[in-house]
Amino acid sequence: MVEAEYLVFTGWQVQFLTPKAGSIEAQALMQAVEKKVGDFLVPVFTAEHLAAIALQLGRAKDKIRLAQFAEAGVLDSAKFKAILQRHGLEKKWDNFRQSLRDDA
Repeated sequence: MVEAEYLVFTGWQVQFLTPKAGSIEAQALMQAVEKKVGDFLVPVFTAEHLAAIALQLGRAKDKIRLAQFAEAGVLDSAKFKAILQRHGLEKKWDNFRQSLRDDA
């Protein structure tokens, strides 16, 4: 079944994206972990890649998601740092962390 830009599999809306070569999304897809959803194996981005994508986008909802990742302690700091370095996001991460301290 199709709903807007989603396909619906066993009640789940799924959106298929085609990432640009060299993007965080392309790297995330290449390093995705396969998870079983119903009868299907699907690639799932790691928490580190999802956090880096949220940081890069920087919308309010992305900042909330990024703060949740940080507070939950689910990010592997070495993997996350490597992703940030590869995509030039270290300064943006430092600014985000500072904004969390300023809000506390």
